[in-house]
Amino acid sequence: MKAIILAGGKGTRLSEETLLKPKPLVEIGEMPILWHIMKYYSSFGINDFVICCGYKSYMIKEYFANYFLYCSDVTFDMTGNTMQVLKKKAEPWRVTLINTGLETLTGGRLKCVKDHVGGESFCFTYGDGLSDVNIAKLIDFHKKHKKIATVTASKHQSRYGVISADHDLVTQFSEKPIMENSWMNSGFFVLEPAVFDYLPEKDTMFEKEPMQRLIQSGQLCAYRHDGFFQSMDSLRDKMILEDLWQRGEAPWKVWL
Repeated sequence: MKAIILAGGKGTRLSEETLLKPKPLVEIGEMPILWHIMKYYSSFGINDFVICCGYKSYMIKEYFANYFLYCSDVTFDMTGNTMQVLKKKAEPWRVTLINTGLETLTGGRLKCVKDHVGGESFCFTYGDGLSDVNIAKLIDFHKKHKKIATVTASKHQSRYGVISADHDLVTQFSEKPIMENSWMNSGFFVLEPAVFDYLPEKDTMFEKEPMQRLIQSGQLCAYRHDGFFQSMDSLRDKMILEDLWQRGEAPWKVWL
């Protein structure tokens, strides 16, 4: 099974980092968040990736072109202009990088890689979110329900403290509570090739018209995930992920 990863946006809300690099290359624990996502999928046996590039796509291409060198110990002999690889480390990955345009929306980016998907079910996610959703169970859920699309739904967490008041008297205050009856799209989709029939000719957000059409035709299921999910939309989000990684408490770190 392939995993399609959206990695083309400008990430303007994380401009402290993305002025210099695309958001998927912003590092958590000295490794790009894109690497964390791919390692997570790989831990479930998914090693064939199609990356939808856009903003500063050349940097993502350069990263994978030099990945083997980055991860190996080497000796450079300057007198003879030679390089000896001392310790090799490689991933079992096949990575296809497709330039899907600078301003293209999420639905348009997905449409650009149609020819690289094939005729089987595939995973689809964003290049800036980490989770501990069980990919194997997600895929089983999708196959059991036999619909065109399955989206992972995570509990919504307010970014702000919530106040309950009786007239002018505060009766309850909850700092960034989990909204018990509110679920949000956390990405980590499983899709059938028939999803491309729901993408219009014009460029569009996948989360708008295509998903609405899937809902109207009864072809979108929600896999409820009660565990961890954190997107990296801002510097604050990056710091949360970095802190979890540095403390050895990253829920998505399931590989050895």
